[in-house]
Amino acid sequence: MELLGRYLERSNSVSSVMAQDVVNEEKLRDDLRYYFMSPCEKYRTRRHIPWKLGVQILKIVMITTQLILFGLNNQLVVSYKEENTMALKNLFLKDYTGVDEDDYSVAVYNQHGVYESLYYVLDQYSQLGRLSTGPITYPKDDDGNLLPLVMCKEHYKRGSVEPSDEAYDIDAQLETVCTSHDPKTGNLQILYNSSFFILDFYRLVDIKITFQLKGINLQTVRSRELPDCYSFYVTITFDNQCHSGKVKIFLDIDTKSCACTDWKISGTAQKNTHYLLIFDGFVILICLTSAVLCSRSIVLAVRLLQRFSRLFHENYNRKVCEDDQTEFLNGWYVLVIVSDLLAIVGTILKMEIQTKSLTSYDVCSIFLGTSTLMVWVSVIRYLGYFQKYNVLILTMKAAFPKVLRFCCCAGMIYLGYTFCGWIVLGPYHEKFEGLSRVAECLFSLVNGDDMFETFAQLKDKNTLVWLFSRAYLYSFISLFIYMVLSLFIALITDAYETIKNYQRDGFPLTDLHKFLREQKDFPVVEESSQADVHIRDSLLCCCQRVPENDDIVLIS
Repeated sequence: MELLGRYLERSNSVSSVMAQDVVNEEKLRDDLRYYFMSPCEKYRTRRHIPWKLGVQILKIVMITTQLILFGLNNQLVVSYKEENTMALKNLFLKDYTGVDEDDYSVAVYNQHGVYESLYYVLDQYSQLGRLSTGPITYPKDDDGNLLPLVMCKEHYKRGSVEPSDEAYDIDAQLETVCTSHDPKTGNLQILYNSSFFILDFYRLVDIKITFQLKGINLQTVRSRELPDCYSFYVTITFDNQCHSGKVKIFLDIDTKSCACTDWKISGTAQKNTHYLLIFDGFVILICLTSAVLCSRSIVLAVRLLQRFSRLFHENYNRKVCEDDQTEFLNGWYVLVIVSDLLAIVGTILKMEIQTKSLTSYDVCSIFLGTSTLMVWVSVIRYLGYFQKYNVLILTMKAAFPKVLRFCCCAGMIYLGYTFCGWIVLGPYHEKFEGLSRVAECLFSLVNGDDMFETFAQLKDKNTLVWLFSRAYLYSFISLFIYMVLSLFIALITDAYETIKNYQRDGFPLTDLHKFLREQKDFPVVEESSQADVHIRDSLLCCCQRVPENDDIVLIS
């Protein structure tokens, strides 16, 4: 009887453990099913309000509205800078036509033209108050004195050139001589007669005229924004480095904005700023809420993956495959969190700009623009719950690995053509003068843009280079348009056809899908075989690649 009692007690304990395992398995299955449901299915199942979906919709509306308001203000700032640049070029550059010649503004070809252009800059600068139609003037230092214009010439220290005798004697060391001019007290005639304007053009390298101007952007008042004060650091360069008889004249402006120190404005500008600050505060609150909810979902997914892995190991002596692991690690949540962080940083910068504590319009626009892009892209996740709208996501997911490998191979050929075109055609074609311009030109050719102009603009003075250019362009266009681009499209089309077949015949079932469908046909893996696989995969993983059929796409 004692043995029978022990047997019954042991049987009861085993049955209770088995029952507990079944309960845990069913509970895990229910949690997994609920986790992978759409927001509407979750609401119908447990009556849980889809807070994440509501927050995402509200965030899209608020961030897009914020971006539009900031973009309209940023356009005013950019247009003010561009129009001031054009105005200063017309004011200080003699014979400026309104259009830059290549990468420079104006060019002169004789000594008289150089002197006339120099005198013209100084005359216009001295009469700036009577010539300019905008609120722009000379800056002052801390003592209230006007900051002077500074003019420097750079030339070889010593030299003599006799082209007729094919002889030269040059000291390559450069020497810099500078002078200044006060627009109020300076005498231009004395300056013109100074030794500074005695130019030895065969030694002259360049002349740089630098000065600073102050201005106020009053147009923002119309958009109920406080105007900014601007400092324009102007540099006019007479470039004679080539000594080719052509002196290029450049005008470069470095613009810096700051808050005006003494201002008074009536109307609704300040009140409007307060409203915008309150709105920006709500945007930050919504983004924080979104980031917290998505972080909570990621933590929940990690816990579910740990529970699923532990149950699979204990009950079936199996490890969870990588495809099933990626189902838990949702990249959409990471995208949403990154977009929230960028939106928060951009909103803080926007608030600082509105209160005139910062003037980093470009940095703020990058943060806000990138966050808005990510927010709208993340909406695709919710469309993925509908089968008819899910084709794009699944096709991109299936084609991305193959497309990435294909682009790596095609990129090597593309870089080869880029370097070859730059070194051979650069001196003869404006589209091949720099590596970035070559890459842009070749990308345009791949898309069928500017083909005839690229062929026609090549200078045919060098017959050998002209023949090489034809072989170069014909081979590149034929290779990339008819072969590379066609193969690229074929990869995406193949992935699309695979997805369509899966949607018609059913997707391949992974262990996770079988578990959710309560299927028990999991192949049990012995511990020794698992150890062998682990050792084989850990040693020389790049060299000992396990063969796989790349034509099979597993979509969950």
